[in-house]
Amino acid sequence: MKAVLFDVDGTLLTEMPLIQLFLPWVYDELAKRLGVTKEEARERFLNEIMARRDTYDWHDWNFFFRLFNVNLNYEELLRRYPHKLHVYPDVVPTLEWLRSNGYLLGVVTSGPEYQRLKLELTGLDKYFDVIVTREDVKAIKPEPKIFLHALERLGVEPGDALYVGDSLGQDVYGAKHVGMTAVWINRDGSDGYHMADYEIRTLHELRKILG
Repeated sequence: MKAVLFDVDGTLLTEMPLIQLFLPWVYDELAKRLGVTKEEARERFLNEIMARRDTYDWHDWNFFFRLFNVNLNYEELLRRYPHKLHVYPDVVPTLEWLRSNGYLLGVVTSGPEYQRLKLELTGLDKYFDVIVTREDVKAIKPEPKIFLHALERLGVEPGDALYVGDSLGQDVYGAKHVGMTAVWINRDGSDGYHMADYEIRTLHELRKILG
């Protein structure tokens, strides 16, 4: 194995504290403008998100802010509240270990360009040889070309690369489909479907897989 590539959200970090901060602002603004209760505003906003699940637009908070004419910008939120991005404690030690053992490292994310900002604000960007977002190829996981673009930039064949992600449908299926070794990071202990080549609960377990 020559390269290890990662998903971002749910794998390297979580943006949930930031989401929990701004969603009440969204509901409040929508409720006042639409003349409905905050609960009704919440239902309308979340229903729209769920209706677009796994589509190109679903991965971009700014799309939904524009759709509902909410006066928020996700890049501005990230810069204002960087402490609301939480890097999982197993991430930096694992990346340090992988770098010290000579692996090429990459990120493949279905999110927009602000995914790079997340990695910069958390100091994770320095570990990666390549970072590919949906904007680079106008495609999202599990489409093959987003994975293949990252591998091409790394100069690595799919069979020499391992991909780690928390989504069975996007990460595991997409990686396996192009011939990569797929590792499912199952932090919550969810039920799986034996799709992945390996299932792990923490990134520390990559050391066993890679020997």
